[in-house]
Amino acid sequence: MPVVVDPKSDTIDTLLTTVPAGAHSIDQLDRLEVWLANRPEEYVVVLGPQVELRDALAIADGMRLSRPSTSVILVREEVDAQTMREAMHAGVRDVVSLDDADLIRAAVDRAYQLYVALRGPGGAMHQGRVITVFSPKGGVGKTTVSVNLALALADRGARKVCLVDLDLAFGDVAITLQLFPSHTLEHAIGSEDAIDAPLLESLLTRHADSVMVLAAPNHPDVRERVSPMLVSRVLRTLRESFDFIVVDTAPAFDEQTLTALDETDEIVVIATLDVPTLKNVKVSLETLEMLDIARDHRHLLLNRADDNVGLGSDRVQSILGMDVTSMVGTSVDVAAATNAGQPLMAQNPTHPFSKTLKELSTRLTGQPIAPDSATATATSATPAESEEDKANRRFRRRK
Repeated sequence: MPVVVDPKSDTIDTLLTTVPAGAHSIDQLDRLEVWLANRPEEYVVVLGPQVELRDALAIADGMRLSRPSTSVILVREEVDAQTMREAMHAGVRDVVSLDDADLIRAAVDRAYQLYVALRGPGGAMHQGRVITVFSPKGGVGKTTVSVNLALALADRGARKVCLVDLDLAFGDVAITLQLFPSHTLEHAIGSEDAIDAPLLESLLTRHADSVMVLAAPNHPDVRERVSPMLVSRVLRTLRESFDFIVVDTAPAFDEQTLTALDETDEIVVIATLDVPTLKNVKVSLETLEMLDIARDHRHLLLNRADDNVGLGSDRVQSILGMDVTSMVGTSVDVAAATNAGQPLMAQNPTHPFSKTLKELSTRLTGQPIAPDSATATATSATPAESEEDKANRRFRRRK
C-alpha cells in the first residue's frame, strides 16, 4: 500500500484522496524508516510539499538501493527544472504538483505497475549490476576492454549482458563488433519519462555472442541532447532485464559519464604505462574518492603493460596508491582481431588477453566462467566446486 508523509494534517488529507483506500499516513519523517522496516508490501512513498527537499532527496537516494521496488513520489507546491533534475538524480520516480490530483493518482498507479512488474517468483526482484569502464585518456584500449569484458561476462549466453556505448561523440563499440544498428541511444532522447524495458529493447542490437548493444549516436552533435536524467533512467531500466550492464564511457568527466559512475556498482579504470596517462589516472582516482563513487569497488587494469618501458606494476601502484587488479601485455593479436571485427574473446578465448579478462570477470561477479566443453569434466563434488559455492555466497552477500 502507499505511504503518505507530510507534517501538515490538511496536506495529508488532501494527498490521501489521491491514493487507494487503506493507505498509511505519517506526519513525522523519522517514523518512516521504522514503518517500512518490515513492510515489503509498501510499493510507494508519497512525500508531501512540507517535507524538506534535502530530506526527501536523502530518503529517495537511500531507498533506490535498500528498496528498489518501492517508488518515491515527490509532491511540491511548484515544480521547477532544478527540483526535477535533483529529484531524478536521487532516484525519485515522479515529481508532481500538489494541485494536480490526477497526476498524483497516475504516478501512484505507475508505481504499483512497476512494483508488480519488478517482483519475480516469491516476491524476489531482478537487479542487475552496472560495470563502468573508464579512463581519463583516449587511446588506452578502453573500448577493446569493454567489448571483450562484456563477452566474458556473457559467458557464451550463460548471463544476460548489455553493452552501453556512452562515448556519445566518438563511440566505437558498434564498429568494433561490426554491427550496423538501426537505432541508437539518440532515439531515446525526449522519452525520459517514458523509458521502460520494451522501449529500450527496441533500441538494442544483438551481437552473435549473446551480448545486446545500446549504440552511441551516429553524430557527435547529439551528445549535448543526451541528458543525465536519460542516462540514469536507461541504466536503471536495463538493470531490470540484464544480469550485467557494461558501460563504455567517454575519456572525460562529463555530465553523462558522472551520471553513469553514480549509478555504477563496479568501476574498471584503464591505464597504460606512460607518465601522462598515469598522471591523469591519479587525478581521476582522487576525483572518484572525493565524490565517494564505488569506494572499495574500483579495479585497475594496466593495458599494454611491458617491462621494457621503464615502469613496472610496483611503481604504478606506488604512484596511484592503488593495487593493480589485472595486467594485459602488448599483443598484435588484439589489434588484428579488433580490425577484423572479431573480438579476441570470441575468436580466441584461450589467448592470454582473453584469459586475463575472464579472470577479471570472475572477480567482478564472484562467479567463475564455465569451462570450455573440451576441458570440462563430469566429476562429482570436488574442492573446485566447493570454492565456487564460496564465491557464489560472497556474491549473494554483496548483492
